[in-house]
Amino acid sequence: MAALQEKKSCSQRMAEFRHYCWNPDTGQMLGRTPARWVWISLYYAGFYVVMTGLFALCIYVLMQTIDPYTPDYQDQLKSPGVTLRPDVYGERGLKISYNVSENSSWAGLTHTLHSFLAGYTPASQQDSINCTSEKYFFQESFAAPNHTKFSCKFTADMLQNCSGLADPSFGFEEGKPCFIIKMNRIVKFLPSNNTAPRVDCTFQDDPQKHRKDTEPLQVEYYPPMAPSVSTISPTMARKDSPTTATLWWQPSSSTTQKTCKSASCARSWQTT
Repeated sequence: MAALQEKKSCSQRMAEFRHYCWNPDTGQMLGRTPARWVWISLYYAGFYVVMTGLFALCIYVLMQTIDPYTPDYQDQLKSPGVTLRPDVYGERGLKISYNVSENSSWAGLTHTLHSFLAGYTPASQQDSINCTSEKYFFQESFAAPNHTKFSCKFTADMLQNCSGLADPSFGFEEGKPCFIIKMNRIVKFLPSNNTAPRVDCTFQDDPQKHRKDTEPLQVEYYPPMAPSVSTISPTMARKDSPTTATLWWQPSSSTTQKTCKSASCARSWQTT
């Protein structure tokens, strides 16, 4: 009993550990011969290869049941969600206020529009095609790269006065700002040409001016065929294609000068 309870010295423990790591008498390494280590390594390698293959097969079968262009589950929305650019969401909601004489009050708005149009340059649209259909343009085949469909070409220069090319301020400096109506994608939604989109633009500076008998400001659409919504509706051609339709509008100069004659007055626009 005394021998069993005798504590081993540090050197004895190190010697036993070295003997366990490599036993010269039996040729074992960590309790197994090299041949056994080879066999057990091959077993676990084969086991994990089979498990990885089964997992990859399950993922492949699952992906074959998913349509990359149409979600399996859809809600019952009848009309697309519409938002406004420049994006000023917050406490003000969709209300945009700025002072014509203060560049700092609208510089951020124009920067947002320039950033949005960066994806509509001719270089970024070079892989798109011209959709010549007068009503709807459908593609049956996946002829685009990576087994996708082509997107309809829409470049910034089509927006004319609201393209930001001739006027980098997008009309904010003149009191005739450009805005964009952004429509979210809805699967199998086909817009109609029977009714043009309605945009009411009114001043919100003076509550006394906001009366029921006040006529809304006149609106100009860019491009000119913008009221034909089917020509700018969202496309499901590509998985990475833009998910929005673009409809630019700008208050006309005649009504703006009539309603607000002072060039330095603060203007506030709101869509309804």
